[in-house]
Amino acid sequence: MTRQISLRQWNRTLLQRQHLLERVDEDILEVLDRCVGLQSQDPRAAFFGLWSRITDFDPLDLDDLMTDREVIRMALLRSTVFLMDAEDARWVRPLAQASLDGELRSNHAKRLAGADLADVAEYGRQLLTGTELPVKSLKDSLAVRWPDADSSSLVTVVRCLVPLVQVPPRGTWTGSATTTYSLYDEWCGPGESAVTGEDAIKDLIRLYLRGFGPASIKGIQTWAGMTRLRPIVEAMEADWELGKLEGPDGEELFDIDGLALADEDAAAPVRLVAPFDNIVLAQGPDRGRVVDDDIFKKLATPNGRSPGFVLIDGRVAGMWHPRKNGKATTIEVDIFSEISAVDRRAVEAERAQLVDFCNA
Repeated sequence: MTRQISLRQWNRTLLQRQHLLERVDEDILEVLDRCVGLQSQDPRAAFFGLWSRITDFDPLDLDDLMTDREVIRMALLRSTVFLMDAEDARWVRPLAQASLDGELRSNHAKRLAGADLADVAEYGRQLLTGTELPVKSLKDSLAVRWPDADSSSLVTVVRCLVPLVQVPPRGTWTGSATTTYSLYDEWCGPGESAVTGEDAIKDLIRLYLRGFGPASIKGIQTWAGMTRLRPIVEAMEADWELGKLEGPDGEELFDIDGLALADEDAAAPVRLVAPFDNIVLAQGPDRGRVVDDDIFKKLATPNGRSPGFVLIDGRVAGMWHPRKNGKATTIEVDIFSEISAVDRRAVEAERAQLVDFCNA
């Protein structure tokens, strides 16, 4: 008989695996691995994500990993910029190609004035070989070759078809710069992917479930930006690698076989979770374990930017934004409904810690 998991236990298991029930004293790379990278189109989002998970997180440690090329920022799953271990990105990047191709078809094909995608990609690769180029320089060079095409779309062709890294100081805590690209193989060094093909897809599923499981197949596919994963998931179940559970509303969920579930009575402290954090976004039908639909709608913004999320008792109850006040950063918190005095004090304590982190 399939084991059923309650909504609360599903919630607590996600938060436990994501180190959001209790901060951990672990290496940055280990936590990045547990999160399967962190979204980083907002350059500071990943820093906030690690702050919410690691005890005494020092942003300069992440800066060092980026300048040492151990951690990189590049377009990966769902054609979204991720911060990820550089060697993991080597095998994850090919799995993202379908999403990257989809972005070109959906958003840029009509703006290219018939320019051949392969020609644009190859010319972009030539321009970047042996050097690093700011986006404007790359755009200007491509526009000379294809003057009738939209220059921003030409850059996107190169970004989607050629593995590119956004190099520091862009994306660091202490630095600031325009987006500048380097070829992945030149920034990180040439090498073979640790896994490829279906083996790589299975590894990605394993990592996701270890960090975000249990999950539905649609939830896995939404996060990965991939389709048709059911045969692979079911084959992993048939091999006794994955187990099946029943969600609170009868959902078919999968998890690493034998991996412990959290106690549904575990306390969930107030947390200010990063903008774009994948415990909330890219969850598809599984997002109900942390956020109600009416609350999720309140998080939408017209420009596609994401606020930070306020978790109270493990669920999204509000949002937060960093605000500049001169040279200092303040944190503005918006709670969507009445909360207890105890929770208000806990939110304020967490907000104060985040303010200290931002201004240290």
